[in-house]
Amino acid sequence: MASQAPRPLQGILLKCLSVLLFIVMSALIKTTGNLDVAVPPGQQVFFRSFFALPLILGWLMWQRELLSGLRTSRPMGHVYRGVIGTASMALSFWALSLLPLPEVTALSYAAPLLVVIFAGMFLGEDVRLFRLSMVGLGLIGVLIVLSPQLGDTTPTDPNRILGAVVALGSAIFAALAHIFIRKLAQVERTTAIVFWFTITSTVLSFLTIPFGWIMPDASTMALLIGIGLIGGLGQVCLTAAYRFADASVVAPFDYTSMIFAVLIGWFVFGEAPTLTVLAGAALVVLAGILILWREHRLRRDRQHDAMPPSS
Repeated sequence: MASQAPRPLQGILLKCLSVLLFIVMSALIKTTGNLDVAVPPGQQVFFRSFFALPLILGWLMWQRELLSGLRTSRPMGHVYRGVIGTASMALSFWALSLLPLPEVTALSYAAPLLVVIFAGMFLGEDVRLFRLSMVGLGLIGVLIVLSPQLGDTTPTDPNRILGAVVALGSAIFAALAHIFIRKLAQVERTTAIVFWFTITSTVLSFLTIPFGWIMPDASTMALLIGIGLIGGLGQVCLTAAYRFADASVVAPFDYTSMIFAVLIGWFVFGEAPTLTVLAGAALVVLAGILILWREHRLRRDRQHDAMPPSS
């Protein structure tokens, strides 16, 4: 989407708001996934996608980009990205029913680190020693977060190991989806990528009806609709944030999600994070921020070298 005049503070506030909305959405997903009659992940993905569409379309109309924003020259690229992104979303929703909210949030931080590896493998990007070292540091943090599940085989909570595997699977698919987004972004508008992913995930999740959808009561239906509306609003805020500030400015604020997840997990679900989870998450966050800082430095140096010499 075309950028407006730089307004870093507005971009940062919108980014933090989007992160908060996505964590609230995750809390609603966790709630509906832990009811006496749990809502299946496929049904959750459908409501998340379908009820986000009106907000996304309204945003495009407000920006007067409805027609231009939905035009695409890579329909199959959107399909591939949609399949992988929908798989990531479904696994993430499933993990929320198996693990505490802060733990799922911490494990999701593995995705940006895996993007570095996949970018070198599939996009031919030059991945140097610094980034590889930071990826290693972040993966150590992920292992620290996983250590209670990997070391505890007692039958008191058999779903925790499954939850850890599912959450990591979600991070892997999320990283692969980001690779597809990078390729699409070279020829497609951000609005088209967002819209066609929402359409694809709606259709794919609707096809999961034979796998056990439930008939929700009124309160559950309200929660499911809220998931879609809050998720759609979060997507709008996220897209708007990048209109007002560079990605290098707002991207580090992704990690405020851990603060929101800890607070909501503690006060809503009674899930106090362990020191192990917090220590592992801190390492992953540190690695991610250092990678962003390094990329910002390199981009600034390249821009400086490209400037014509002054007289």
